[in-house]
Amino acid sequence: MTAQIRKIIVQVDEIHLEMGRPISPPTRRALAMAVIANPYAGRYSENLDELIAIGEELGALLGQKCVKALGIEPGQAQSYGKAAIVGESGELEHAAAILHPKLGAPLRAAVEKGAALVPSAKKRGGMGTSIDVPLGHKDAAFVRSHFDAMEARVSDAPRAQEIVVAVVVTDSGRPLPRIGGLQVQEIQGQDGLR
Repeated sequence: MTAQIRKIIVQVDEIHLEMGRPISPPTRRALAMAVIANPYAGRYSENLDELIAIGEELGALLGQKCVKALGIEPGQAQSYGKAAIVGESGELEHAAAILHPKLGAPLRAAVEKGAALVPSAKKRGGMGTSIDVPLGHKDAAFVRSHFDAMEARVSDAPRAQEIVVAVVVTDSGRPLPRIGGLQVQEIQGQDGLR
């Protein structure tokens, strides 16, 4: 393994009731987080290849953990998102190196297809810092019912020389969606938009 992982956290959020109305089946979101050592903490480097490789590794690992936590087949995944929190000895570009060049392809493989861009967020913070992982439908960005977010937080991370990397996968959209837009049954999944 390229990443030096201190801990992995996996959790599932299920919504069974919204505004007094039952949600059946419940909407479900799985969050998988890895707390990793930042190989560039405390120093500037022009080349961030180690973090790019770690991003590729974590895209597969965390995506698969989310699918497993939901108890679904990969093709049943509907939304995804990614985020990273860099500890104070790192820089925002370290989060970008993990999230953008190579994390997406193995995450898409973990959820089958994934024609749409993977929404992302990044920030710097100390232990207990939270971040909202933005979500969008994996195959069609125009599906408004799947615009959502899930909060990610680790009470003892990131330490100064660590990074928290988070991936969220859902098997549904928001509970009780009713703002129109492209419907799941209308998805073509060719251009990542529709």
